[in-house]
Amino acid sequence: MRTESIVQDYQHPQPGTTSTFTIDERVQREILSNGIAKPKGYTVSYHGNSEVEKMHFGPKHPMKPWRLTLTNKIVMAYGMHEAMDLYMSRAATNQELTQFHKQEYIDFLQRVTPADRLLPDIGNGSYPYNMGDDCPIFDGLYSYCSLYTGASLDAARKLTSNQSDIAINWSGGLHHAKKSEASGFCYINDIVLAILQLLLYHPRVLYIDIDVHHGDGVEQAFWSTDRVMTLSFHKYEKAVYFPGTGGLDTTGPKSNSNPGAHHSLNVPLNDGIDDMSYTTLFKDIVGPCVRTYNPTAIVLQCGGDSLGGDRLGCFNLNIRAHGECVAYTKTFGLPLLVVGGGGYTPRNVARLWAYETSVCIGTKVHSALPAHTPFINHFDPDRTLFPPLHLTGRYDNKNSKAYLESVVANVIEQLRYLQGSPSVQLQHVPPDLDLVRDEVEREVREERDGKEKVRRGKERGLGARGELMR
Repeated sequence: MRTESIVQDYQHPQPGTTSTFTIDERVQREILSNGIAKPKGYTVSYHGNSEVEKMHFGPKHPMKPWRLTLTNKIVMAYGMHEAMDLYMSRAATNQELTQFHKQEYIDFLQRVTPADRLLPDIGNGSYPYNMGDDCPIFDGLYSYCSLYTGASLDAARKLTSNQSDIAINWSGGLHHAKKSEASGFCYINDIVLAILQLLLYHPRVLYIDIDVHHGDGVEQAFWSTDRVMTLSFHKYEKAVYFPGTGGLDTTGPKSNSNPGAHHSLNVPLNDGIDDMSYTTLFKDIVGPCVRTYNPTAIVLQCGGDSLGGDRLGCFNLNIRAHGECVAYTKTFGLPLLVVGGGGYTPRNVARLWAYETSVCIGTKVHSALPAHTPFINHFDPDRTLFPPLHLTGRYDNKNSKAYLESVVANVIEQLRYLQGSPSVQLQHVPPDLDLVRDEVEREVREERDGKEKVRRGKERGLGARGELMR
């Protein structure tokens, strides 16, 4: 009776190679076809934690963290991950979160659960820490906040340690959160915490926000300092369009003796702005800001709700125009932190952030999404990276050429108040430098103790103390 061997001889799927783990052939073809390679002369890092993608705000809530899943699938389908350093970020610690947020607010986020019955304030009907329909309490809330914030902090540290020149965290960019309350789907302001990290090493940071909503939380956090300039492009209609702040005349503290005066710049826009108007406006304002303020690092918030057809947006931008803002910001050659933000039509947000990833690594990808992209049915019927979003026809362009020119003139006028880039007293730094100082001092002590042990070892048995053999 003939028997077969239970253990068969192993046949390597690719004879002649030594590794079982190889890049999927289809992805490899995309890499070759699109010319994707590590950027020359600079390094791009990609930060995040897949646990963030699993979070769920609720069936009717417009914030969908799984838009990050779609983004990452497109990035990897093109093979763009091969051109970047990839980091799975840890959660931010309580100590890191309280560098900006109040301890009692962080404690609340850490302990609250959906089972808790929060009672509204009898006077104004608001819930504790502004929780409610916009900012619901869901399973894993604290984990969600600490993970997306940890990714932004990790990205900032890669910049300050010169391990990266451009660091990307699409899960971050939650710009509405305040010191002790949630706001506009945002619980922890990862941008503020990342900028504080950058300020340990950089004298001046320029924050640029191209979300359709005003970056009020970041502006408020740095209202009284000249070490951060905030610049927000957004839809503005006071008391009508959230958050109702960011008017043209909002430029920082009114007193010129306050260091933050003229360092909060706002570009209020009306419905329906188109590609050409927006990109021209962006360059006409960002260029003078960089040249006048002379930042040493830039943080760019790339909210996708400024695209045409967004569920909560009101602009008519296409993906290439939004990405052109990233490309222009990149030309300054400064350390650049790129974060996500709003965006409530997930398939378009994913297209946008995947495209802007390609901009960061300096490659032009084909417009047709790779056929092997997971969940590609979400991008039917065209399955393209660049759908004609301006044809949604929801909003007429109410931004006249004269109005936009007046906005540019106003911003330029504010810049004239700045007497060159602000000087920085190096002895005055954010309080979390104490953590860095303690770490350095510990390392110095360990090094000194180590050298002492080596010296004593050499002296042992060689005579009197200090009489080393030569």
